[in-house]
Amino acid sequence: MIDSPRGRVLRALTLVALIVLAAAFLFGGFVLLQYIQEFKILMTISAVIWGVGSVALLYHVLNHIAQTMPRKVRSVSVAIIFAGPAILILFWALILPTLRSLRLSFMDSTGSKFVFLDNYIFAFTDPIMLQSFRNNLLWMIFGTLSCVVLGIVIAVLVDKSRMERLIKSLIFMPMVISFVGAGVIWRFIYAYKGEGVNIADIGLLNAIVTSLGGQAQAWTLVPFWNNFFLIIIMVWLQTGYSMVIISSAIKAIPVSLNEAARVDGANAFQIFFSITIPTIMPTIVTVTTTILIFSLKLFDIVRVMTGGNYGTNVIANEFYERQFTRGQSGQASAIAIVLLVVIIPVLAYNLRQFKGRRTLR
Repeated sequence: MIDSPRGRVLRALTLVALIVLAAAFLFGGFVLLQYIQEFKILMTISAVIWGVGSVALLYHVLNHIAQTMPRKVRSVSVAIIFAGPAILILFWALILPTLRSLRLSFMDSTGSKFVFLDNYIFAFTDPIMLQSFRNNLLWMIFGTLSCVVLGIVIAVLVDKSRMERLIKSLIFMPMVISFVGAGVIWRFIYAYKGEGVNIADIGLLNAIVTSLGGQAQAWTLVPFWNNFFLIIIMVWLQTGYSMVIISSAIKAIPVSLNEAARVDGANAFQIFFSITIPTIMPTIVTVTTTILIFSLKLFDIVRVMTGGNYGTNVIANEFYERQFTRGQSGQASAIAIVLLVVIIPVLAYNLRQFKGRRTLR
């Protein structure tokens, strides 16, 4: 490259021309989409091609610009170009809303009057909030424990089985269902329409109970115990995830290690508790913290099944009620900040476990 004033000017003009051409392509595609709105299929195909192509072209041009810069700033420029947009989006979509919620948590419901810690006092003294904390604790303990234990048991039992793929596929299948969809499915299972109704009009669980001589129950209306019936839904959804991750960790255990234990006279239970569990413990901890985070911010299942009524309310659902039903943005923001503060240590520990696992390197 010519390092004269004329050469530098020519290089600058070339870079500007590339930027203009890329901008013209981006704007031209946008204009084209406006003209073909009536042709839905054509517009969809064009939008996909234009969107992916525009992003690729934009990064290519910006990378070319960075590569032509002096060596001292080249590496920094490339990092900014490729990581900068993601950081900006993260700042705009996560950091700014968090800071705004933090500010609103010290304001009244209108966001105009400073009330200091009143909203946080409400969050830790209101009976409904205390009930929500209790319920979230139930989800964290029983839901997480059930998912992890069942995942370990299933992963060990089906390991090297002839029908391993089929069994794992069936257990993992609920993972593809949305939480709302799962709630709708289990509403039919728990359905109850009163005594004396036709058996075709009651849920699957009540049909089984009545066929065995029992009495139909309104499972989601029974205080306290209805929380466990909702937890079953989470276990149904998340056990497949736990099983797949733990199964991959079990298969990574060297065969020679188990064979050496058998030669020394160890039985299956001794191998399981002395070799398998200690070896896959980092994976178990990672799976546990991941499901723990899910149980902390749980919302969909409770919202669809009971709406938080009958003693089943959780923190995320109470936030939704305060913000979008009652318009109490101050209290809702305080609940959101409390939930964030509770989740951050678990999330940080989870990330540290991921970084420390050699199997992921």
